[in-house]
Amino acid sequence: MAKKAMVEREKKRQRLVEQYAAKRAALKEIVNDESKPMEERFRASLKLAKLPRNSSATRLHNRCQLTGRPHAYYRKLKVSRIMLRDLASHGQIPGMVKSSW
Repeated sequence: MAKKAMVEREKKRQRLVEQYAAKRAALKEIVNDESKPMEERFRASLKLAKLPRNSSATRLHNRCQLTGRPHAYYRKLKVSRIMLRDLASHGQIPGMVKSSW
C-alpha cells in the first residue's frame, strides 16, 4: 500500500486543479489568442505562472482508489491490477471471473 502522505498529496492536487480550472482556462485563452496585443498576452502569461504549480492538471497522477498504487492502474475501474484480481476472485466486480487452469 502506498504511503498515506502520497495519497493525500494527490487528493490535494486534485482539489487545486478543480479550484483553479476556470481561472487557468481563461488565462490560457488570452495567452493563445494571437489577436490580442502582446503586452496583454504577456501579463496573462505572468499571472498564469503565479498560480500554484499543483493546480495544473498535468501534475495529477492516477492512483488506485483502494491502495494508492500508482502503477498498473485500470482507468475504467480506478483500481490497480492487484486489487482488480483480488476483487474479481471474491466476485465483487459484476461479470468478471478470475480464470484459472
